[in-house]
Amino acid sequence: MNQNSDSSDQPTGQDPLLLLKTLQLLWTKKEMKKQLKEEIRRGFAGLEDPLAGLLDMLESSSDWKGKGHSLGYYITTELQLWIKEHPAVQQSGIKLEKLQARVLRILAQCPANLLDPLISIYQLHTADRNYLLGHVSHLYHKGDYKEAAILSIKLKLQPDQDVEKMCTPLLLQDKTNLVEDYVGEYPELQSKLLQILDTWCEPGFNIRDITSQYQGLSRYKPEKFNRKMLSKLVFRLLDRFNVDPALCPNVINQRHLRTLHYLFYKRFVEKTMTQENWTDHVQSTVGENRWLQGHLIQLLISYCDLNTAARWAQRCNLPKEMLPYGVADELQKLQIQERVEDASKADNYEESKKKDYYQLPIPRANIHFLQTWEETLQCWEKVLQPGQVVGIDMEWRPSFGMVGKPRVSLLQMALKDEVFLLDLPRLLEQAEAEGEKEKLPHFIQMLYSDAAITKLGYGMSGDLSSLAATWSALKDMNKQAQSVVDLLTVDKQLQKSSIDWKKGGRKVDVLSPEQRYEDREFRQPEKGLSLLVQHVLGKPLDKTEQLSNWEKRPLREEQILYAASDAYCLLEIYEKLCKDPASFGLSSDLTGSLVGKPSIKPRAKKQLNKQEVLSPSGQQCKGSKKETSCPPAPISPKEFSVVCDNMLQGLGRYLRCLGVDVRMLENDDDHRRAAEIARQEGRVILTSGLPYQTLQSQVAEGRCFSVNCSEKAKEQALQVLKHFNVQVSLADIFSRCQVCNCDKYLKVSRERMRQLVEGSRQASGDGSSGCLVRCEEKPGQSCDTAVPACDAAQPGYTPHSERLEGQERHGASAALAEGTVLQVAAIPPGVLDKAELTDFYCCTRCGKVFWEGSHFGRVVSQFQDVLVDAGEEQSIYELS
Repeated sequence: MNQNSDSSDQPTGQDPLLLLKTLQLLWTKKEMKKQLKEEIRRGFAGLEDPLAGLLDMLESSSDWKGKGHSLGYYITTELQLWIKEHPAVQQSGIKLEKLQARVLRILAQCPANLLDPLISIYQLHTADRNYLLGHVSHLYHKGDYKEAAILSIKLKLQPDQDVEKMCTPLLLQDKTNLVEDYVGEYPELQSKLLQILDTWCEPGFNIRDITSQYQGLSRYKPEKFNRKMLSKLVFRLLDRFNVDPALCPNVINQRHLRTLHYLFYKRFVEKTMTQENWTDHVQSTVGENRWLQGHLIQLLISYCDLNTAARWAQRCNLPKEMLPYGVADELQKLQIQERVEDASKADNYEESKKKDYYQLPIPRANIHFLQTWEETLQCWEKVLQPGQVVGIDMEWRPSFGMVGKPRVSLLQMALKDEVFLLDLPRLLEQAEAEGEKEKLPHFIQMLYSDAAITKLGYGMSGDLSSLAATWSALKDMNKQAQSVVDLLTVDKQLQKSSIDWKKGGRKVDVLSPEQRYEDREFRQPEKGLSLLVQHVLGKPLDKTEQLSNWEKRPLREEQILYAASDAYCLLEIYEKLCKDPASFGLSSDLTGSLVGKPSIKPRAKKQLNKQEVLSPSGQQCKGSKKETSCPPAPISPKEFSVVCDNMLQGLGRYLRCLGVDVRMLENDDDHRRAAEIARQEGRVILTSGLPYQTLQSQVAEGRCFSVNCSEKAKEQALQVLKHFNVQVSLADIFSRCQVCNCDKYLKVSRERMRQLVEGSRQASGDGSSGCLVRCEEKPGQSCDTAVPACDAAQPGYTPHSERLEGQERHGASAALAEGTVLQVAAIPPGVLDKAELTDFYCCTRCGKVFWEGSHFGRVVSQFQDVLVDAGEEQSIYELS
């Protein structure tokens, strides 16, 4: 900048540039800020024209052009304050007008934080608007669109500007926040902007047709202008500015068309929406709009048939010229009659489906649909009782992404023996007619704020926000609510307790194993509350009425039952979780961790005694004070066979080393595989957390046990042994192969094992075929037949059914007659040289080799509390 510009306007007095140098020196010394402030005020007092002096200083320095609090910003704001204290310094309008050109040059370069103080100091709001508009226009035509818009906002010039011209380049550069600020205080500009955006959503519109008008656009993002993104922007602005959606017919039509596609997907692909439900929503979505009706017919042709499309064309009274050729022909032949057979089949299918879902345990007569205040008073008396537990849910008409928050249409409250469904629109209408529209909100406030009443919900914060949208008096209900239990929070805890859920991707198939594959492939995986109901209560919710039109009256019977089930199931979930949280992998003090139960102190875990043991379902079985026979009869590990869920493989390994017949699921196996194995082989299922609830219903009582997943594998093993009264002896330890679970070993002397090792090495070196180690068996037996492994494992004992054969002179490959290769290469060379090792024991199924070692002693010490003395000679060997 030219430091001498407009020098004739500067009266004699202190030189502002000398003042600037003094201030710059003080600015570098941060500890002298107080002295800097005093120097600025003294300096302005010594200037003949402080306003022109500030411009001189700004034009002579460039530090103020950056972001942040620069020296220029500090000087300017101090002058703004100083002028308020010395109003006589303010120059006349003629003098200010002479400074405008210099001020505007600075405004064109300064950061946003300098705009307000400069505009205030030089009173630009009172300046000639045409002059200011001309300057903004100059910035705009230079391509400084952002600067022109910001200055227009600061000077409040928007009403005198073309909103499309100003906002289009900003939108093309993805500066929507600035655009919103530009029209933020002017409703007429908001409407114009939305109309512009709506024209961009017309079919066939190409945004590139208007970009050529704006040169030098930086960060141009054409991908932001697809119809989907524009639609989201328009709906957000409609909601923010509370503008009538009718101003944007193109966007509204496109949103309705997407809703139609969604409804067809739910009905014909997912098959999760009833015919009545679907019909209601299609009719309300299409309405009298001919464009949407035409698209509806095309979709019906794609998903259904010409006859169905013709029926809808007749219902919409579409003119024949709008119909596709095939539909027009079908319409001429159409006979108005119901397809009784198809409807009957559909009804039978719907009825047969019900058995797969959660059913209300209370009679239909105990579900009350309330539409009058007299009926509601009876509900209040029952609900507002100290100690009451209430399941609460709400329903509203789905908006399918349209503008505005949903208003609650139905409020469900479930007690132990009955359910109340409050028709909120009807009750509100009656209350307003009587001049008491706050009666129902007052009741709801009383309910939620009463700490003596436990309120159960699922995702309750969302429900409360919908209530607040229905009644503004309930906007702070989230803060006032007490004794609220959100089972969504519990659901998340349940998910954390299951390794299967931690992996996050496995979908739960809710159909029973008996159902056919062709039926199962159409069912969608459960989620949300329905999935929680399935895991805790055994069956999911039937969600086919979820997307109902809950504003339409009268409600259908299916809607009433669905709404009651959604609220009542919360009571049953809560009761079951509180009764036995451990079987779900939750803390034993479930209620202490829930909101609304602060007075309940955590109870310490108590040890089980002879009068109190775990029942087969995982719950405690309390005996009388006398010694009872509640524990089962003692059994040996050979008589006990289990299948371990894939989250309990550590437990399975411990039980196997104690002689228990254990099968373990692989990591990628579904939990239901455990039930199949248990039924086929007569095994007990060992599981934990959520899978227990599903698996226990698929096997006989007492054949599924829930292990405490918070304990280590050793403690879990002790828990299983005590629960089933399994008596472990020394001979049982390592009586099964730790790798494959086989209980039959081949006893091999040290000398013979040395020959096999050497022969194996030669075979791998020269490729000779080697000899065969034969395992002879009793007629009808195979290598995995249950031959007592403890006998085969005892030192000095060789089972009569086994012997070694082969050509010892040849290089011997260590293979059994059945093709099992002995894993002799895994034996360290030093082991064969130990004099105390006289025999080795080889698994006849997988070929693993074992020998005497210290591991046996460690296992004995770990489980010495449960070992029984059977008088056996101990068997000692260690995994190679």
